Amino acid sequence: MGPYSTAIRSNGFVHLSGQGGLDPATGERVPGGIQAETMQTVANIEALLGRAGLSLMDLVSVTCYLVDLGEWEMMNRAYSTALGDARPVRTAVGVSALPFGLRLEMTAIADAAR
Repeated sequence: MGPYSTAIRSNGFVHLSGQGGLDPATGERVPGGIQAETMQTVANIEALLGRAGLSLMDLVSVTCYLVDLGEWEMMNRAYSTALGDARPVRTAVGVSALPFGLRLEMTAIADAAR
């Protein structure tokens, strides 16, 4: 969708570009609000990790960018469900806008040397 890589392996880590709640089949934002976007975002991260031979359990860091920090609690519940037992460090940042009308975008780093 742009002049960048979706994932790069470097020094034993895989760095993922920003992922959002876009349906990979249509390229459209998933309906259903922040919880649906969160679930799709994590699914998109999981798919990228899978292509690198990794899983959500290999995540070491996630940064969440939210258009509305008032949606943090709903995002957090969906995030917890989507990640299961994985518990990477995480930061949440409020932003004024995101591409494609997204309410949420996440970047992630995974440990490929485990």
